[in-house]
Amino acid sequence: MVTSTRLTPALELPPPPPYGSKTIAELLPSAAAALGVEGFENTLGLPAASRVCVVMVDGLGKGLLKARGGHAPFLRKLTENSQTLQSPFPSTTATSLTSLGTGLAPGAHGIVGYDSVDPAGRRVVNQLSGWPADLDPVAWQPHETVFERAAAQGVHTATVSMAQFQDSALTRAALRGTEFTEANGPHARVRAAAEILAANPRTLLYCYWNELDKAGHRYGKDSLEWGHALEEVDSLMRTLASRVPAGTLLLLTGDHGMVDVPEKWRVDYSEYPELVAGVELTAGEPRAVQLHFAVNTTDAQRAAVADAWRENFGSKAWVLTREQAIDHGLFGRVDDSVRERIGDLLILAAEDVAFLDGRRVNPAAFTMIGQHGSMTRAEREIPLLTLASPKARK
Repeated sequence: MVTSTRLTPALELPPPPPYGSKTIAELLPSAAAALGVEGFENTLGLPAASRVCVVMVDGLGKGLLKARGGHAPFLRKLTENSQTLQSPFPSTTATSLTSLGTGLAPGAHGIVGYDSVDPAGRRVVNQLSGWPADLDPVAWQPHETVFERAAAQGVHTATVSMAQFQDSALTRAALRGTEFTEANGPHARVRAAAEILAANPRTLLYCYWNELDKAGHRYGKDSLEWGHALEEVDSLMRTLASRVPAGTLLLLTGDHGMVDVPEKWRVDYSEYPELVAGVELTAGEPRAVQLHFAVNTTDAQRAAVADAWRENFGSKAWVLTREQAIDHGLFGRVDDSVRERIGDLLILAAEDVAFLDGRRVNPAAFTMIGQHGSMTRAEREIPLLTLASPKARK
């Protein structure tokens, strides 16, 4: 076991995401309200517009943009008058995009991690890919999306993204209700977005960028490759801002930030029996592990596993039961139908460490430098930048 850091317990767990005021869940509802769609509150105070385009740059944390701002002069200048939002918990793409699409906290929409447990089938479901054929994404996440509600009131709703996401289970669960335009390359996305905005006088458009996140996972947030990916985002956002028609509100945000984890702290916790004693299923993220105990595991056995995590990782992790996580507000208000999807025991990384179940994950997961999922500021704080205002003349 890794025993070189028998340290004091982790610092106090940060406050929960500010659901209802300053999270990514308030973005699309505020955009819909800015378009005049009834039934939505403009919590973020967005200006009235005839067209709204939201660009989602996967992996663009506020701290990363500030630290690497030299690679993004256009975006860096706009941070002076920007807002700071927070990702939901866990700070991972599947959860964040579902909160974006539905306007709900994870405890309501039910996408509670990269991997989460289907209680009815006692199985782990990857929320980004590999959904079982018998698990209907619309039944798994039954709430109407913001797009569906806006379209019902006559707003043209559209998505510009890579072809692989058009019919994905996550799209059907989290982002359904739009006209999908395939645009695999970044330049094609800019072109498609500008054309859609020009052709539709009242529209809500969502654009997705994944190149930055991929560079961060593979090479790390401090790498040349990540900087190059940010430079491309910056250049293309400047181009898009110059092409949108008058009356357009063009916004850019991220879904989470990222930290770099040294190889020696990418821990295969399955190698240590005391950390998985009585555990039937493992889910969550490498920085937000969710352990599901077998039904017949006693309270004493569960407590012993929690103590083992605390003893071995000290300040590197927050260890919470499901009830403690819910009471703290990490998932917002949790519906009864969602409660059992959350792990019995949660292990949240407080420092630069990642916990992986080597029995279950692809070996390539251990080579990933950039990681996210936990509650540190670097992972949960995301920017909201206004790239073009509806008051600006084109």
